Amino acid sequence: MNRARARQWSRTAFALAALFISFPIVGRVLLGEWAFEGATGIAGLWLVAGVYLHIRATRLHTTPDPAAMLEDAIELVEAGDLRRAVRVLDRAIGENPRFWQAFQCRGEVRLRAAQPADAIADFDRALAIAPEEQHLRELRAYAEKMQRGSEV
Repeated sequence: MNRARARQWSRTAFALAALFISFPIVGRVLLGEWAFEGATGIAGLWLVAGVYLHIRATRLHTTPDPAAMLEDAIELVEAGDLRRAVRVLDRAIGENPRFWQAFQCRGEVRLRAAQPADAIADFDRALAIAPEEQHLRELRAYAEKMQRGSEV
Protein backbone atom coordinates (compact mmCIF):
# COMPACT_ATOMS: atom_id res chain seq x y z
CA MET A 1 0.00 0.00 0.00
CA ASN A 2 1.47 3.34 -0.97
CA ARG A 3 1.31 6.55 1.02
CA ALA A 4 -1.51 8.20 -0.96
CA ARG A 5 -3.70 5.13 -0.76
CA ALA A 6 -3.13 4.72 2.99
CA ARG A 7 -3.96 8.40 3.52
CA GLN A 8 -7.16 8.01 1.46
CA TRP A 9 -8.20 4.92 3.43
CA SER A 10 -7.53 6.68 6.74
CA ARG A 11 -9.78 9.58 5.71
CA THR A 12 -12.49 7.11 4.73
CA ALA A 13 -12.19 5.33 8.08
CA PHE A 14 -12.45 8.65 9.96
CA ALA A 15 -15.52 9.59 7.92
CA LEU A 16 -17.17 6.25 8.69
CA ALA A 17 -16.35 6.67 12.39
CA ALA A 18 -18.01 10.09 12.34
CA LEU A 19 -21.03 8.66 10.53
CA PHE A 20 -21.53 5.80 12.99
CA ILE A 21 -21.01 8.00 16.05
CA SER A 22 -23.68 10.36 14.71
CA PHE A 23 -26.35 7.63 14.51
CA PRO A 24 -27.17 7.57 18.27
CA ILE A 25 -27.11 11.36 18.45
CA VAL A 26 -29.45 11.73 15.49
CA GLY A 27 -31.67 9.03 16.96
CA ARG A 28 -31.88 10.94 20.25
CA VAL A 29 -32.68 14.22 18.49
CA LEU A 30 -35.20 12.82 15.99
CA LEU A 31 -36.70 9.85 17.82
CA GLY A 32 -36.29 11.04 21.39
CA GLU A 33 -34.34 7.96 22.49
CA TRP A 34 -30.82 6.64 22.18
CA ALA A 35 -31.14 4.17 19.32
CA PHE A 36 -28.48 2.26 17.42
CA GLU A 37 -26.66 0.90 20.48
CA GLY A 38 -24.01 -0.94 18.47
CA ALA A 39 -23.12 2.13 16.42
CA THR A 40 -20.66 3.53 18.98
CA GLY A 41 -18.71 0.26 19.00
CA ILE A 42 -18.53 0.25 15.20
CA ALA A 43 -17.48 3.92 15.27
CA GLY A 44 -14.70 3.02 17.68
CA LEU A 45 -13.45 0.30 15.35
CA TRP A 46 -13.43 2.71 12.40
CA LEU A 47 -11.62 5.29 14.52
CA VAL A 48 -8.92 2.78 15.46
CA ALA A 49 -8.60 1.76 11.80
CA GLY A 50 -8.33 5.41 10.79
CA VAL A 51 -5.59 6.10 13.34
CA TYR A 52 -3.66 3.01 12.26
CA LEU A 53 -3.88 3.94 8.58
CA HIS A 54 -2.93 7.55 9.31
CA ILE A 55 0.18 6.44 11.19
CA ARG A 56 1.05 4.00 8.43
CA ALA A 57 0.65 6.73 5.80
CA THR A 58 3.05 9.02 7.64
CA ARG A 59 5.66 6.29 8.11
CA LEU A 60 5.62 4.79 4.64
CA HIS A 61 8.88 5.36 2.83
CA THR A 62 8.41 5.83 -0.86
CA THR A 63 11.41 4.82 -2.92
CA PRO A 64 12.25 7.27 -5.65
CA ASP A 65 11.75 6.15 -9.21
CA PRO A 66 15.18 5.96 -10.91
CA ALA A 67 13.73 6.88 -14.30
CA ALA A 68 12.06 9.97 -12.82
CA MET A 69 15.32 10.94 -11.15
CA LEU A 70 17.10 10.56 -14.49
CA GLU A 71 14.51 12.83 -16.13
CA ASP A 72 14.98 15.38 -13.34
CA ALA A 73 18.72 15.34 -13.90
CA ILE A 74 18.28 15.83 -17.65
CA GLU A 75 16.00 18.81 -17.00
CA LEU A 76 18.60 20.29 -14.64
CA VAL A 77 21.28 19.86 -17.30
CA GLU A 78 19.07 21.60 -19.85
CA ALA A 79 18.59 24.44 -17.34
CA GLY A 80 22.37 24.64 -16.92
CA ASP A 81 22.48 23.45 -13.30
CA LEU A 82 25.16 20.77 -13.68
CA ARG A 83 26.01 20.50 -9.98
CA ARG A 84 22.44 19.70 -8.95
CA ALA A 85 22.14 17.29 -11.87
CA VAL A 86 25.19 15.38 -10.60
CA ARG A 87 23.71 15.31 -7.07
CA VAL A 88 20.45 13.86 -8.41
CA LEU A 89 22.37 11.26 -10.39
CA ASP A 90 24.50 10.42 -7.34
CA ARG A 91 21.28 9.76 -5.43
CA ALA A 92 19.88 7.64 -8.28
CA ILE A 93 23.07 5.58 -8.33
CA GLY A 94 22.95 5.26 -4.54
CA GLU A 95 19.40 3.92 -4.77
CA ASN A 96 20.21 1.53 -7.62
CA PRO A 97 23.93 0.88 -8.25
CA ARG A 98 23.09 -1.25 -11.32
CA PHE A 99 21.33 1.62 -13.11
CA TRP A 100 23.89 2.04 -15.89
CA GLN A 101 21.90 4.84 -17.55
CA ALA A 102 22.56 7.03 -14.51
CA PHE A 103 26.30 6.41 -14.87
CA GLN A 104 26.06 7.28 -18.55
CA CYS A 105 24.13 10.46 -17.85
CA ARG A 106 26.51 11.49 -15.07
CA GLY A 107 29.44 10.86 -17.41
CA GLU A 108 27.85 13.07 -20.06
CA VAL A 109 27.23 15.79 -17.47
CA ARG A 110 30.87 15.58 -16.42
CA LEU A 111 31.92 15.90 -20.05
CA ARG A 112 29.91 19.12 -20.24
CA ALA A 113 31.61 20.28 -17.06
CA ALA A 114 35.04 19.57 -18.64
CA GLN A 115 35.82 16.70 -16.26
CA PRO A 116 36.86 13.99 -18.71
CA ALA A 117 38.65 11.80 -16.13
CA ASP A 118 35.51 11.56 -14.01
CA ALA A 119 33.44 10.96 -17.13
CA ILE A 120 35.71 8.07 -18.16
CA ALA A 121 35.24 6.52 -14.71
CA ASP A 122 31.46 6.79 -15.07
CA PHE A 123 31.52 5.28 -18.56
CA ASP A 124 33.71 2.43 -17.26
CA ARG A 125 31.17 1.72 -14.50
CA ALA A 126 28.33 1.79 -17.03
CA LEU A 127 30.24 -0.56 -19.34
CA ALA A 128 30.88 -2.95 -16.46
CA ILE A 129 27.12 -3.20 -15.98
CA ALA A 130 26.08 -3.10 -19.66
CA PRO A 131 29.03 -4.21 -21.81
CA GLU A 132 26.82 -4.70 -24.87
CA GLU A 133 26.02 -0.97 -25.13
CA GLN A 134 28.26 0.25 -27.97
CA HIS A 135 27.40 3.92 -27.51
CA LEU A 136 29.05 3.79 -24.07
CA ARG A 137 32.32 2.81 -25.75
CA GLU A 138 31.93 5.73 -28.14
CA LEU A 139 31.27 8.15 -25.28
CA ARG A 140 34.29 6.80 -23.41
CA ALA A 141 36.50 7.22 -26.50
CA TYR A 142 35.27 10.81 -26.86
CA ALA A 143 36.07 11.47 -23.18
CA GLU A 144 39.59 10.03 -23.67
CA LYS A 145 40.07 12.26 -26.69
CA MET A 146 38.86 15.24 -24.67
CA GLN A 147 41.23 14.35 -21.84
CA ARG A 148 44.21 14.08 -24.20
CA GLY A 149 43.30 17.46 -25.69
CA SER A 150 43.20 19.10 -22.26
CA GLU A 151 46.54 17.62 -21.24
CA VAL A 152 48.38 19.25 -24.14
